[in-house]
Amino acid sequence: MPWHAQLQLHYRREAQRTVLHHQHNGPLRILKSLYPEGDAICHNVIIHPPGGLVGGDVLNVSLHVDAGAHALVSTPGATRFYASDQATATQQVNIELGAGSRLEWLPLESIAYPGCLAHNSVQATLAEGAEWLGWDVTALGLPTAGQAFEQGRFSQRLSIPGLWLEQAHIDAQDTRLLNSPLGLDGQRCLGTMWLACGTALPRERREHLLEVVRSTLDRALGQSPAHMQAGATCPNTNMLVLRAVAPLVEPLMALFQQVWAELRPAAWGLSNTPPRIWRV
Repeated sequence: MPWHAQLQLHYRREAQRTVLHHQHNGPLRILKSLYPEGDAICHNVIIHPPGGLVGGDVLNVSLHVDAGAHALVSTPGATRFYASDQATATQQVNIELGAGSRLEWLPLESIAYPGCLAHNSVQATLAEGAEWLGWDVTALGLPTAGQAFEQGRFSQRLSIPGLWLEQAHIDAQDTRLLNSPLGLDGQRCLGTMWLACGTALPRERREHLLEVVRSTLDRALGQSPAHMQAGATCPNTNMLVLRAVAPLVEPLMALFQQVWAELRPAAWGLSNTPPRIWRV
């Protein structure tokens, strides 16, 4: 029987503290709220006890952050889309950010196993002054385990209606897309990181943040495998977007964590206190 799971997360500002109220149905859970940075920022980890999705599974995460609240959400492990005969496995995340709120969406990677039929979507709406720092990382197959992505399909949609849309449909049989220099050029891990704002960023702030990210990339890429590629741009006045590809997920995830550690202080004046789950 397929899993149909729902998790609703609602962050509220109560006095000077960000508090989480949540409900679940099916195998999605939230670990206890942590406050390593004080009451203003609530850290949480979403867990999925079965450990992966197969054909017919549907995971729905609904996340609302009220005005003035600040949430940081991560996961303890990869989201695994296993092989499927016919039905599609789906993960959907819907986010609503209230005025002046902040969200850090920092899950570990999604792994598309050979033979999977998978769909992953993240959609958000941002009110005036809200800011969303997040990423999405996808690994195609398990190269180090000798499980190449030679069968299956993975589709993805990242969107902020009226502001930003990125979507992809990756078929394991589409060798032109996977191997061409105009496609993934043989890379099997791809990631997108962003800072999205409900209010247009002033040009000076936008250029400063872009310089912070590009300087971090210059330093990080100089110490990483030459075959990893990354670049950052501001596609509109409300966003900064970083895209990267690599042969394996580990160096790409390490790169994103380095960028987060520099961008967070630059954007919000906060320390780069990492989620505790990164050190487990």
